[in-house]
Amino acid sequence: MTMRNEPLRPATDALRRHLPEGGRVLCAVSGGQDSMCLLHFLTARRDLSVTAAHFDHHLRPTSRRDADFVRDWCERQGIPFLLGEGDVAALARARGLSREEAARKARYAFLEKAARDGNFIAVCTAHHARDNAETMLLNLIRGTGSAGLRGMREARPLGAGPDAPRLLRPFLTLPPETLADYAAAHAIPHVEDESNGSDVPARNRLRHQVLPVLEGINPRAVENMTRAAETLRREDEALETLARRLAERHAAALPEGGVRMEASILEDAPAALAERTALHLLAAAAGGRKDLSSAHISTLLTLPEGGTANLPYGLTVQRRNGILTLTRREGPLPRAELRLNTPLRWGDYTLTLRDRPVGEGLPLRPGTEPLSVAPLTGAERLTLPGTRGGSRTVKRLCQDRGLDLAARQRLPGIFLGERLAAVWPLGTDEAFLPAGDACRFVTVESETE
Repeated sequence: MTMRNEPLRPATDALRRHLPEGGRVLCAVSGGQDSMCLLHFLTARRDLSVTAAHFDHHLRPTSRRDADFVRDWCERQGIPFLLGEGDVAALARARGLSREEAARKARYAFLEKAARDGNFIAVCTAHHARDNAETMLLNLIRGTGSAGLRGMREARPLGAGPDAPRLLRPFLTLPPETLADYAAAHAIPHVEDESNGSDVPARNRLRHQVLPVLEGINPRAVENMTRAAETLRREDEALETLARRLAERHAAALPEGGVRMEASILEDAPAALAERTALHLLAAAAGGRKDLSSAHISTLLTLPEGGTANLPYGLTVQRRNGILTLTRREGPLPRAELRLNTPLRWGDYTLTLRDRPVGEGLPLRPGTEPLSVAPLTGAERLTLPGTRGGSRTVKRLCQDRGLDLAARQRLPGIFLGERLAAVWPLGTDEAFLPAGDACRFVTVESETE
């Protein structure tokens, strides 16, 4: 590296930590200034073989312009180029996601597949310190522990399995001003995404309204948040190590699946260590940590002697004779078609499709389209009559009704094709309500009442 590149020394050090022998890497390039700097920086290294990857979300009229810009630049520079594309708006509608979340899922799915198919050892993205500060603030206002407050990780697996490529963020500790200087020094072109000027996404509001206020109070706010993230990373890793060792020493796997541990082990540990160890127990029994929250950890830690509670992933926890035992209930409920006047037992409910209202249930517009019942992820969206602000996720609607994740996973979602039409007991989406007296009606009888 020349002295001119010295401000990017943290990025060079990050690559040495995670790719000490170099190798083939995929660089995610949107065409914006940050990603174009990353592509230039990576291709200048002799130990890396770099391919550019661009994903066209088809969300803006200018999206094809961005793809063409990156492709043309790569052709002129002799850089291999991969293009992915998808109808993100359709994905958002089908899965009940916001466009931002659907775009993220589609983009990372493309990058993971491209990396696996091409035997790339890593995918590099251009997230920088200000991006990480925004993530830290988002996590803070949503409610999080030390793992969320540290923001993004510099490196993590992209996908599951031992052969998963690495996701690397070499610029994560660099301020965007450093990248702007680098782009100017090397005459690196870029295109502007006009949607970045919108204040609709929460991240953009933080970027345009909140961070400037924080930097007005302290111009080094982002730098200080970067340092705090590093401190939290070290503390979080230390706590994680202690909790893992405690769980490995005292938790026992059950032959039929699940785990058990003496409750006194958690009661005698400091609160922070007990909470993290409880998370390890839950994750070991469930096979993953997604959707495990502080509420579920608290349920495990505060369960009284003789108590039983249902948890995510079909888990049940019991406390008997001072022993906490986590086991799985029955597996995920299947999707099943509803047939006229034919009762269907589905989980804790019996559902019957009728051509008129009978008892308690869900009214639907008349038609011949097949209806089915299926489990919910919580990310699906409903627009209920009388609500303001448009659609809301099933997860949020359940939270408003006091329904936890374990209960949500057992609720019947009524689908018309791939579109969610109604959820019991939340109600029917406005788009699927009958306009007159004629209707279809799903009678719902609960087996637990």
